[in-house]
This record gives sequence, structure tokens and C-alpha cells, in this order.
Amino acid sequence: MGKKNQQLITALYERLSHDDNLQGESNSISNQKRVLEDFARQQGFTNVRHYTDDGISGTRFDRPGFQAMMEDIQDGKVAVACLKDMSRFGRDYLQVGTYMEVIRKAGVRLIALNDNVDTLKGEDEFTPFRNIMNEWYARDTSKKIRSAFQARNMAGKPTASSPSYGYLKSPDNKDQWIIDPVAAPIVKRIFQLSMEGKGPYQIAKILSADKVEIPAYHQQKLGIGLWQSREIKNPYNWGSSTIVHILENPVYLGHTCNFKTRKHFKDKKSHYVDQDEWTIIENTHEAIIDQDTFDNVQRLRSSIRRYPDGWGETHPLSGLMFCADCGSVMYIHRINNGKRIPTFDCAAYHKTPVGSVCPSAHRIHASVVLTLVKETLREIVKFSSEDEAEFKRLVEESIAAQQDNSIKEKKARLTACLKRQEELEVLICKIYEDNALGKLPDKRYQMLDAQYAGEQDTLEKEIRELKEAVAKSEKQEHSASKFIALVKKYQDFEELTTPMLIEFVDKILVHEREVKGRIDSPQTIEIYFNFIGKFSVPHDEAEPTPEEIELEQRKEQIRQKRHEEYLRRKSTGWQATYYWKNKRALKEKRDAAKEKIRAEDRENGIYYLPKQKDSDEAKEAVQ
Repeated sequence: MGKKNQQLITALYERLSHDDNLQGESNSISNQKRVLEDFARQQGFTNVRHYTDDGISGTRFDRPGFQAMMEDIQDGKVAVACLKDMSRFGRDYLQVGTYMEVIRKAGVRLIALNDNVDTLKGEDEFTPFRNIMNEWYARDTSKKIRSAFQARNMAGKPTASSPSYGYLKSPDNKDQWIIDPVAAPIVKRIFQLSMEGKGPYQIAKILSADKVEIPAYHQQKLGIGLWQSREIKNPYNWGSSTIVHILENPVYLGHTCNFKTRKHFKDKKSHYVDQDEWTIIENTHEAIIDQDTFDNVQRLRSSIRRYPDGWGETHPLSGLMFCADCGSVMYIHRINNGKRIPTFDCAAYHKTPVGSVCPSAHRIHASVVLTLVKETLREIVKFSSEDEAEFKRLVEESIAAQQDNSIKEKKARLTACLKRQEELEVLICKIYEDNALGKLPDKRYQMLDAQYAGEQDTLEKEIRELKEAVAKSEKQEHSASKFIALVKKYQDFEELTTPMLIEFVDKILVHEREVKGRIDSPQTIEIYFNFIGKFSVPHDEAEPTPEEIELEQRKEQIRQKRHEEYLRRKSTGWQATYYWKNKRALKEKRDAAKEKIRAEDRENGIYYLPKQKDSDEAKEAVQ
């Protein structure tokens, strides 16, 4: 070698992955270093420098040692690059080929001892095939690892390397999880806060303020988890995503949940998959959360929209109110009238053009619904305490009647859907044969095939939902006893709390007023309770007195007279003039009142400024 080359680096690259480590000492870092140093000494190479990656897969190329070597090569600091074999270089033949071209253009000599690769002696035509074989080895190893996980899954064992937050591995059996006495109460608290109407962001802020250790830090202290060797700068900084993962994880019901993530053998990170692709093995360890609480949390989180922009307090009725006509969820509006009077509106009504999806807003004051629920529950509790046997009988009769009607309809529809699904299979086969025999033109065949395929997809979704509904009804044999136990739990309640509301109420259907636009018009509200559906306490309604009848008649006459005056103004065109004349002034007055309320909320840190405002000002308002 010339004098110039003696000043350049002789790069010795070593790499060891966890899989390579299983093969013994021959692939160890120390053995690779010894072999490469001996070779460099025999060849007279000087200025030797080691570039090492320990415990990193060859399918990745963001290895620190490898990248450092490539930087020195591109900077012209390296004369020779030596490695034990090409599998140390990498196990992705496309990436290996790309980097080999970079090395060739840099004029660096590449030597792989065990594979007889030496670019000084010319190109080896077999090298690309050898690189493919190295990638196949990584692919085969990945398959074997996946098979091992599948075997554990089939045996009912967890495939995760460490237990979920809230659990520990049993000292007697590493495949058995036991409750963590420190973390389990935190999990219970998170679910309780969710039951109280708190969102993930709010729960995270509460835990951070209380200096509760985040799961990663807690597990790091125990010597488990994926953060054992990483630095955690803020051990109390809870995030919303962490709360969401805990609230949606069935593991806290005592179930083992496998294959929640998936990755290709070349990927650096795992990716979460949809929950319907998980493998859930029920009742494998002690539960932290009961099924009713878990179901209530999922039901609420699926239909709640937080106000405003996710930062404010959630109304207790959010997620429970639905339009009786179109079935859409009803959303809370707190200041639309310029006052702090929360009202619920049908979400579909406001979809543009307004009124095209649902003809009415079904607007109702939240306080009216809360009062109705409270009084209804008081009647139920009172009746159950006075005659428990009769109460139990009525509850059981109510459940049986509702299940008979609804389940019969669902079973009939399920049978019809399954029959139609079979018919579609026959039709698809028929048009395929007709097209193959030339009886059906290609264009017509493609149109029919797309039509049948779309109908199949819709049917499959409906069949899945119907099967779940039928299966759920068959599991509700103990619904009556559950509801009765819930009534006993709140036998002496005074105020209607958010957790109590969520435990009792499944949904509330709101009908439009009998006379739309009249605030004093009757409006029907249907309350569906958890476990039993609709239920009302039997009681005799008192007949109105003659005085009450006369008073109601006078009120009706006044209402009728006002309505006739409205119709008269409308027929002459004066109503439209009056409306547009006063609309702008009324809107300006209402908007000013709304802005005043928002200003108060911003001062209290519960209102997030609109996106068009300055971002710094918005952040400051939230903080």
C-alpha cells in the first residue's frame, strides 16, 4: 500500500443480533473482532478502526456503527472495509446492493472473509444471490418466531414479553399474571374517572398533577417492559394515548389479549391492528375491572363529543341522548342561546343542508332530562323497597316482553340475510359461467359483479351485527338480578351523580314536541335502562280537577289565538319582514352574550380558541 493509503482507515465492521447470538461464540462480537484483526495484521493493513453494532438486526440499516462507517467512507477517510461475511453487512439484499454501490463509487475495497468477497479481485457474480440468501435467512427466522408465538397463543399463554400495566408475572409461573398492588388501583381510578365523565386528556392531567408514575417508569423500576435501558425525563407526564390504551384494553377483564400489534420482519416498529383482529382468551387471570364498568366506559367513549374542542367538562348526559326519529346521537350546546343553559340537539339535523337528514332538531333542555331521570329512579327505588317481590316480577316480565319482540325480529332478519347471502353466491357463480361461455358481455358482467359484491359486503356487516345482538340477548339471563342489585346499591341516594347515571341508563330517546316550535308543547322522552331496557313503575294517575281542566282550556285558547295571528302575518308577508328586520339585531345580541361567556371560560382555562386565532395566544389560554 502507498503512503496515502497508509493514512486512511482500515474499517473493521462487526454486527451481532439476538438471533445470531443463539448460534454460539462463532458469531460473537469478540470473535469477529479477533478474526478481523488477525486478517488485517496478515495483510499489513494499518490504522485499524472498529465499527460495531451489538444486538441490532441486519434487516435494519439505521445502525449507529454501520452509519458511522458509511459516513467515513463517503468522506473519503476509508481505504478498506472488512467484515466476517456479507450477512454482517445486512440481510436486505436491495439495501445491501445500494450500499455496495456507494462503497464502489467511493473507491473503497470491500472484503468479506468467509464469503470470498474482495472487490480488488473483481466483482463476484454470486454475491447478489448470497445477499438474497441472507435475507431469506432473516425471513425464515421471522417465520419461526411467529410460529413460536402462535404455539403460545394456542396454549392460552400471553405472547407479550412483559405483562400489561396493572399486572406482574407470577413468581411461580411466568406465564401466569397476578395483580400489581401498586398499579392496579391506578387502573381502577382511570376507569372511575372515565365513568365520572372525564376524557383521556383530563384524566392524564389529573394523574400528572397527582405525581402518579407513568406505566413506562413504573415498569422500569420493576425491571420489566421496553423502557429498561432508556432515559425517562418526566416520570409523571401522562399522555392521552396511554389513557386510551388502558380504557380499551380487555386484559383488565381477566382476558389474555394476543397479537394486538404486527410488523414485517424488516420493520423497526410494531404497528397496532384493529381490535377485531386480536386473539382474546377469556378468564386467564384475575380481573381488575368488572364487565359492566368496562362496557359502560366503551359505550360512553363511542358517542361522546367533548366541548369545546375536547378541553371542556363533559355533560353527564353526553353519549346517552339519541334522536328518536333518525337514531343519531344528540350533542350538547351550552351557550347557543347566549346563556349558560345546556341544550341537546340532534346531530343529523345540522348536517348541510340543514334538515335534509333529520327534519327537526328535537331540542330539549338538559335540566329537564336530568330531572326526569332522577324522579324516575326515585319512583323505582321507592317501589322496590315497598314490594321487592312484585318489583322483581315486573322487571322479569318487562325483560321477557322486550326480548321476545326485538330478538324475534332480529332472528327473522338474520335468517333472511343468510338466505340472501347463499343466493348471491349462486348468482355470482352463474354470471361468471355465463361470462366465461360468452353468454354475458364483459361490461355487463363487471357491473353485475360489482353490484353483487357490494351487496355481499353490506350483508356480511349486518349478519355480524345481528349475530352479536342475538348472542348478547342469550347472555342476559341474569339481567333482572343485576338491575335489582343496582337498585339496592343506590337505595338511599339523594343526588343523581354521573357514575350513577351511567350505571343505570343505557340510552335516552328524545321525540319532537307534539307541536313543533311551541316550548310548552308536550315532548316524549323514553328512558332505556341497562340490563332491562324500558321500564316504568305502575301507578294510578290522578284525574284532573275541573279547575285544572278549565285553566288548561284557557291556555289552549290563548295559544290558538297567537297561532292564528302568526298565520295571518305570514299570509300578508309581514311575518317575513318582521323576522328579517329583527334577525340581525337578535343575532348580534346573542353573539355578544356568547362571546362574553367564552371570555369567562378562557380566563378559567377551559375554552380553546378557534384555529384561525393566533396559535401562541391559544396555547397561552389553555395553559
